[in-house]
Amino acid sequence: MYDFAVLWDWAGFAIRWLHVVTAIAWIGSSFYFIALDLGLNRNIPGPADGEEWQVHGGGFYHIQKYLVAPERMPEHLTWFKWESYWTWMSGAALLMVIYWAGAELYLIDPSKADLAIWQGIAISALSLTIGWLVYDYLCKSPLGERPTVLMLLLFVLLVAMSWGYNQVFTGRASLLHLGAFTATIMTANVFFIIMPNQRIVVADLKAGRKPDPKYGKIAKLRSTHNNYLTLPVIFLMLSNHYPLAFATENAWIIAALVFLLGVTIRHWFNTRHARAGSPHWTWGATVVIFLVIAWLSTAPMFAPIEAAEARPMTAGEEQFAEAEGFDEVYNVVLGRCSMCHAREPVWPGIRWAPKGVLLETEADVARHARPIYLQAGVTHAMPPANITWMEPEERDRIAAWYRAAR
Repeated sequence: MYDFAVLWDWAGFAIRWLHVVTAIAWIGSSFYFIALDLGLNRNIPGPADGEEWQVHGGGFYHIQKYLVAPERMPEHLTWFKWESYWTWMSGAALLMVIYWAGAELYLIDPSKADLAIWQGIAISALSLTIGWLVYDYLCKSPLGERPTVLMLLLFVLLVAMSWGYNQVFTGRASLLHLGAFTATIMTANVFFIIMPNQRIVVADLKAGRKPDPKYGKIAKLRSTHNNYLTLPVIFLMLSNHYPLAFATENAWIIAALVFLLGVTIRHWFNTRHARAGSPHWTWGATVVIFLVIAWLSTAPMFAPIEAAEARPMTAGEEQFAEAEGFDEVYNVVLGRCSMCHAREPVWPGIRWAPKGVLLETEADVARHARPIYLQAGVTHAMPPANITWMEPEERDRIAAWYRAAR
């Protein structure tokens, strides 16, 4: 019979898989339609704003774009919305499963802010709405007619939130929340602006009224913003795999620079799709920004992840530290894992603890009880390739200890 930890991990896997699949669908359609719009041939007669011939999968496609709609509304109209909605909903569910349910381990950093679990969760949930409210206000202000200034202000907002998250959350949670913060803006654009505007246009056409072109213009502006924000969001969502990105003092600056990377990369693609040349300067800018990010993550003046001395255990950690078999498990972890998962790893070629997981003190081991159980007790994921020769009976001790504590 499966225990709760295993079932919970499988639930997280299922939600993550749903999140990945829906994100691929959303990002794919977003990139395709931006590229299609930029590449339309607009030197054609007739009411259409442009057309394009494409070939794929052995067939030819003739696509026409209308700023408002053709003379007669088609019977069947495909709406692109559920990709965005399900990406956000599955991401929100994953945030709850990983960071809210595991707040003590993944969300709250006591060295930054002494927060109760409920306070950390409240900050996590409420902060996601701030970006949309501010951004939407700016878009609806006169700045909506000045897209470059609007994008600069959005960048300032993102940098401010990156710094703010880094003041209260773990490095891993900070970057993940900045990605969720940005993704919330993107999905809210679809739900509150793009789709309602399209519904107004369709309703006017069905009623025989001439739609106002402003609705299409507004929707296109928000779609363009989403297009430039997509690549940074992908990076932030994957950042938890790379301590060099999240486990440094300047992780918030790294996150801010990633948004600039997204702009340079998308600008090159968008310019190419519009057949307006090849802005090769963006390649150089991208490389320079990336090198700055690499330097920020490895500069020698940065302090270690945290001091090596033991800190007081929380009640949850004490539960595992006092469970039967803890002393044996602690010795196993020290002998098989701590050479890599240390403040100063001694394993050749490893300079930072993988994923920022530290397993030196008793508090470290108690704090990471569940991952140790899943990675080295239930499965053989750790140590990698069993390079430190963890014995089967040692894995059994880990499993027995964790189950005794529960």
